[in-house]
Amino acid sequence: MRIVIQRVTQASVEINKQIKGKIGQGLLLLAGFTSDDTEEDLKWMAGKVAQLRIFSDDQDKMNLSVQDVNGETLVISQFTLYANTKKGNRPSYINAAPPAVAIPLYERFVSLLEEALGKQVQTGEFGADMKVSLLNDGPVTIVMDTKNKDLF
Repeated sequence: MRIVIQRVTQASVEINKQIKGKIGQGLLLLAGFTSDDTEEDLKWMAGKVAQLRIFSDDQDKMNLSVQDVNGETLVISQFTLYANTKKGNRPSYINAAPPAVAIPLYERFVSLLEEALGKQVQTGEFGADMKVSLLNDGPVTIVMDTKNKDLF
């Protein structure tokens, strides 16, 4: 599982000119999955995201989690995180899980994240043409991958 975490002051996702998910201060997560992702990977990532201290405390140090600031979370599926651009100019997505595998992984990740945060998580719609808007705060953007846990 690969994820891009963006600290935002606001974010939303629109599908067919209708707002599907919308948050204020919190985290916008772009999540991609591979066929070999496991329950352990999903649990690790949900726990890591919930506890990641990237919000400022009273001394303006990034020392607080999304839970500490009572922030919101929006999760968008993003198979293009597994784009392979090694050969040619047209990316290959062969490493991204196909929808039959990725949809249950995405739904399980959202569920685990809701458990870890103790609150509902906003989402987009898997496979839909989504228009994502955000106001990145900082900017703070972090990339994490369950295949490289030792780096995180």
